[in-house]
This record gives sequence, C-alpha cells and structure tokens, in this order.
Amino acid sequence: MPSRAPESPSDWPEIVGSVAFAAPQEFVFVDPLVPDELWPALDERVRAHGRPVRVLTTIGFHRRSRDEVVRRFDAGTSRAKAALPEGVETVTIRRAGETMVWLPGPRALIPGDRLLGDEAGGLRMCPPGWLGYLEPGLSYDELREALRPLLDLPVEMVLVSHGEPVLRDGRAAIERALSSGRRGSSRPRV
Repeated sequence: MPSRAPESPSDWPEIVGSVAFAAPQEFVFVDPLVPDELWPALDERVRAHGRPVRVLTTIGFHRRSRDEVVRRFDAGTSRAKAALPEGVETVTIRRAGETMVWLPGPRALIPGDRLLGDEAGGLRMCPPGWLGYLEPGLSYDELREALRPLLDLPVEMVLVSHGEPVLRDGRAAIERALSSGRRGSSRPRV
C-alpha cells in the first residue's frame, strides 16, 4: 500500500471482513475476500446448500475476490432489487458511493466503508478522508444524515469490513456512532 497516513483512504488493515450467507434460495457472498486456505470449506458449504450463488458488493473497492467467486461458482452479481434473493435486501446510502446489505432474518446489516468497527466493541463512521474521492463531494455531516435511515431498521448485528463486528444491539451501536464526537469528527467520544 502506498501511503498509510492515519485516517487516509489507504489506512486500513489487510485483514478485512466479508460475509457468506445461506439464504433460502441462493448462497450469498457479500464483499468476498477469500484466502486460499478457506476455499475448500466454502466449496463444501456452497455444494451442501445446493442453490445458485450470488455475489453482492457494497462499494467498488470491495470487488476483491468477486471475480474468482463468480468464476468458481458460476455466480450472479446483480444488486437490482427485483433480482435479490429472498431474505436479502439492499440499502443505498445516497451520495456515499455505497449500497449496504440488509439481512432481515438474522437482523444483520453489512456496510462497506461508511461504518467501521471502533476499538471499543462499537462502531464509528469512516474517517472524513475516506469521502474525498466521492463526486460530488459529501461532507462528513451530510454522511451522518445519509446514514440516519439505518436507525429505522431493527439491527441486531453489524458485520463490518474494517474492525470487529458488532454481534448484538447493533441499532444502538449505529445510533452511538452517528451521535458521538463533535460535528465533523471521525473518532467517537470516550
């Protein structure tokens, strides 16, 4: 990675989260990043599920192992609402370059880069520097407002790409992330 200046778009650990979900009619991968040693277990799970495979991407940068999953499992990639498998929904975050995945059954929200795990078992919004590439630009306070509709979901888990996932009381963690810190701040208050 070139520059790893703190809070810059390149400041993230190499190990990131991704999700595999056995929906009733399709096996769904969200933002897959599959290390070589995990392929045999995934091959077995997909085979045991016996349904078509779908790959969803929350943000353009998260295409990581997408092409290999598509090739390996002859998977589809459409996020069109009419084509989504039963038990899988999407939540577009306007102007933020991101479409989160919502799994109503397990009440799990899967964000890409706009919500991150913090170092205290909760969530935080992405650093303001992560918004710099968006056209037209989106301010940090505008992002906060764009994320507020997530509070209408009964979120239990937030399965983040960066940081530790929140495995219970996810809605409260989202609410804290949106209300913490001063306006324009990237770090939660402690």
